[in-house]
Amino acid sequence: MKEQAPDFAGRAVFDALPIPAFLVNRDVQILELNRAAEQLCGQTRDMVYHRRGGEVLGCLHSADSAAGCGASEACKGCVIRNSVRQSVEGKSVAHRQVTLQLSHGLSIQEVEVLVTASMLSAGDGEPRALLLLEQIPGLDEMSEVVPICMHCKKIWDEEHYWSDVEDFLRRRSKVCFAHGLCPHCAAEFTQEPCADGG
Repeated sequence: MKEQAPDFAGRAVFDALPIPAFLVNRDVQILELNRAAEQLCGQTRDMVYHRRGGEVLGCLHSADSAAGCGASEACKGCVIRNSVRQSVEGKSVAHRQVTLQLSHGLSIQEVEVLVTASMLSAGDGEPRALLLLEQIPGLDEMSEVVPICMHCKKIWDEEHYWSDVEDFLRRRSKVCFAHGLCPHCAAEFTQEPCADGG
């Protein structure tokens, strides 16, 4: 008989979080997840209890080894697994960007997420981590061919105007720009030779 997840005292607060949140152990076995995480996984908490994160999310590499998630060569560089390990060792990880390749049936989906992991102490002494997987919106909108002038670098936008790159990106994302000079332009501007010979 499959072991069921125990009742979780902070369930209401945990479920209120708008981003997928997991409570995991050092081996990234899921001990708890919120509603947003259930939607991401397509599974309920009793279905995923004590299963490893890669298996639940459908990571392509979770089947590379007979031992499952965490045992393949690719798992050594897994951002999620390494973030959890660092957090249970006392080093919190915040907003580490990664592209997850997830298998859903016959299709493979790439999902851009920001990984955050923080240690939570438990009464039984076993280290646990709160793992947040924040999906990055708007990347699909930016994956298109954009006409750009090869001389002045203005962009021909959807309203059929030539716009500065900054204006174009500012309208389509939350990007803000800070201005400075690269070494080559600084050398040209001050008319001094660049240190790297350029």
